[in-house]
Amino acid sequence: MEEPQKNDLKTMGLEKEDALKSTSPQISVSEFSCHCCYDILVNPTTLNCGHSFCRHCLALWWVSSKKTECPECREKWEGFPKVNILLRDAIEKLFPDAIRMRFEDIEQNNDIVQSLSAFQKYGNDQIPLAPNTGRVNQQRGGGFFSGVLTALTGVAVVLLVYHWSSRESEHDLLVHKAVGKWTAEEVVLWLEQLGPWASLYRDRFLSERVNGRLLLTLTEEEFSRAPYTIENSSHRKAILMELERVKALGVKPPQNLWEYKAVNPGRSLFLLYALKSSPRLGLLYLYLFDYTDTFLPFIHTICPLQENGSGEDIIAKLLDLREPTWKQWREFLVKYSFLPYQLIAEFAWDWLEVHYWTSRFLIVNAMLLSVLELFSFWRIWSRSELKTVPQRMWSHFWKVSTQGLFVAMFWPLIPQFVCNCLFYWALYFNPIINIDLVVKEVRRLETQVL
Repeated sequence: MEEPQKNDLKTMGLEKEDALKSTSPQISVSEFSCHCCYDILVNPTTLNCGHSFCRHCLALWWVSSKKTECPECREKWEGFPKVNILLRDAIEKLFPDAIRMRFEDIEQNNDIVQSLSAFQKYGNDQIPLAPNTGRVNQQRGGGFFSGVLTALTGVAVVLLVYHWSSRESEHDLLVHKAVGKWTAEEVVLWLEQLGPWASLYRDRFLSERVNGRLLLTLTEEEFSRAPYTIENSSHRKAILMELERVKALGVKPPQNLWEYKAVNPGRSLFLLYALKSSPRLGLLYLYLFDYTDTFLPFIHTICPLQENGSGEDIIAKLLDLREPTWKQWREFLVKYSFLPYQLIAEFAWDWLEVHYWTSRFLIVNAMLLSVLELFSFWRIWSRSELKTVPQRMWSHFWKVSTQGLFVAMFWPLIPQFVCNCLFYWALYFNPIINIDLVVKEVRRLETQVL
């Protein structure tokens, strides 16, 4: 009885070995190809997103674009990418001849060698030069927070210089230029700002040299036929809706923060400071005096309909002028009453792709202001001053209204340079100040507990 069992076990073992041998030749070079050069991976480097590329391909991409992001999905990588040793060894064992030929080609290409050298030098610079810095900061009181504040201040200064130096003049924006004077390139720029899907029709509009005058004459039937051939009905609807707004205004309506600031410099500055000091009054102002152009897109962004939700891009929400449903109003009023700064953070979150750094500053600032508001309520509660809340609210309302009226009266006399300084200060430097305020509140709370 034992011998047949042994024979069966041997037979099963041989079958498993045959199965493994039969599957190994089915692996082809294409299964280990780089998505940059579409050849076999050489020194495969895996990024945070999970995509792998040849190291020299990643170096060439970094040298040409100067971007620390994945060439395929555009996700930012953290730190300095390293070679995936396990994947490299597996490929070299499976395809030794192909790897040897690739190495010979790479070594003969001077551009690749120089790119790899520059990429490695960049990686070496990322390594901290002072490994004992953490111990020094631990010995100093508040050294960590002062370092964070210094770093954020540096980032804010860089952003400020960037916006004043590299960004085009506000008077050159399409929000100030009559649609009849748009060039073909400006029409394409307007089209691309409708959403990522609009890039599908970019070449068609350029080939036909569609300028502003021709754009005003186009109809839905012409968009659906050649040479435009916009077969997607939702795309045609979005283009026509935005075209109607352009016809009504005569210029491009603002669709991002900088365009809104260019069209409404005073209102943008007022809203920025009002949303900081009194977000509920600021949102009430939008509801009363800027309902269609600003409040409706705002509420559709932060409280989207469930059927649209995440699948709808930000420009589609910006163009959505339907009246909010009861569910949207209910969600908005709850957040408006208890978490007003969260509304601002959610709105900024949807604009991350358009305003990469600015949206992050707004989100961080909203979080910090929420914490400061929580500390204020805690002080009132701990001091048994709940009876003074109505009086505090009235005095705050009177203060904000007086300041707004004062600025409105003297607005024509304020130089534009001063307004820009105040705007960028509130946008980029207030979060840094609020970090320091939160740290002081935490330390004060710790002192009270002790």
